[in-house]
Amino acid sequence: MLDTVAFNEAGLVPAIAQDATTGEVLMVAWMNREALTETAETGRAVYFSRSRQRLWRKGESSGHVQNVKELRLDCDADVVLMKVEQIGGIACHTGRRHCFWRKLEDGVWQTVEPVITSPDDIYGESST
Repeated sequence: MLDTVAFNEAGLVPAIAQDATTGEVLMVAWMNREALTETAETGRAVYFSRSRQRLWRKGESSGHVQNVKELRLDCDADVVLMKVEQIGGIACHTGRRHCFWRKLEDGVWQTVEPVITSPDDIYGESST
């Protein structure tokens, strides 16, 4: 399975998390071989944190786990799409439903999605 995936020079592939029911794009992160393998084996989203240089099991701090319903690979084999069930309704570390909460309006990025739960309440400190 892994030999088909076109990982980049850093050994990573972008992974899109999409709500399996609504089709809404929740977030984009990175996976290495180990993260993709664990995701496929366990059915829970696992990413590779570039800032921490380690595996990041979605929800390990927040409880906002992503149960993977389906894994897909794009036509160039260089992007993974995961159709997920987002536990707790929050995918973004800012406490929003998804990570795409800014919209370009008249040349300015505007906040268009509300915070559902404060990051302070989720993590105990601000993570924005």
